[in-house]
Amino acid sequence: MADGRPVAAVAGLGVGARHADTLRSCGCELRLLCDPDVDRARSLAKELGAGGHARDFDAILADPEVELVVVASPDDAHFAQALAALEAGRHVFVEKPMCRTIAELHALRVAWAAHGGRVKLASNLVLRAAPLYRRVRDDVQAGAYGTPYAVDAEYLYGRLEKITGGWRGGIRDYSVMLGGGVHMADLMLWVLGERPHTVRATGNRICTASRAMGFDDFSAAELRFPSGVVGRLTANFGCVQPHQHVFRVYGTGGTFHFDDAGARMYASRSPDRPPVRLHESSRPEDASALVPWFVDAVRTDADIGKHTDDMFAAVSVCVACDQAVATNSETEIEYA
Repeated sequence: MADGRPVAAVAGLGVGARHADTLRSCGCELRLLCDPDVDRARSLAKELGAGGHARDFDAILADPEVELVVVASPDDAHFAQALAALEAGRHVFVEKPMCRTIAELHALRVAWAAHGGRVKLASNLVLRAAPLYRRVRDDVQAGAYGTPYAVDAEYLYGRLEKITGGWRGGIRDYSVMLGGGVHMADLMLWVLGERPHTVRATGNRICTASRAMGFDDFSAAELRFPSGVVGRLTANFGCVQPHQHVFRVYGTGGTFHFDDAGARMYASRSPDRPPVRLHESSRPEDASALVPWFVDAVRTDADIGKHTDDMFAAVSVCVACDQAVATNSETEIEYA
């Protein structure tokens, strides 16, 4: 790290293009960009003033000065690239999901733990950066809603073309829960401050029935927490509406709702007492809102182990949701 400027590389230039620009803006030396579309990598490297473009991921790791790697390739490439980077001793910021199976999660944890906290690992579960959800988490943890007993979290993608075409549609066993629902799973666990132990789940592929995609476009899960809280989690990629998140917290002393009608807090059961409107943004500043935080952690050697553990937990929950659908039975959640 020269003059406090981490040397960075990015693999995958869809959302990775935004990450690359953010890396540059927050003081990194942008060394290499990599994408299957070599012309795009070459062009973006020139536009952003990067050192150059890499022909493949191995070429990134072959540069001994690259210390921070952003993995923003399609979902089925995340594990292999993140694992290789960790084993090479590089800091890794990986798009969600970090990986897609419990075995892969265990392998990533072993590779990360081998460095004793010196190597940073994070995943882009970016709803944590939204001011509204930060407030809700703080309020729930402070007891503003009393004792929580139920949470609803819906990922309404509203972008069916992203799975009937594009790289998602090309992944035979693509998971809408891991690919989108993981955002809401992380939000649920983060706000509650606890992890569920069992899940029941179901799904269907009605919206894509004519396309024979081979995977569900809708998945719904019921999560049971040690405290007794029931969580209802859905990943809905075929909905006929714009992209939206729905999040509700039900407590003994209040209720939080966020949906198309906005964010509000109910403190009474009386119809004569309207809810309090909350005006914080439900969206992060952009898709790269966690990148500056990660760069700062690398630069200052901050301990982000709790965040990393939370990322493992969110993926563990979504893997268990998919297992519950496949077996049509209640599934105990295995955490990596």
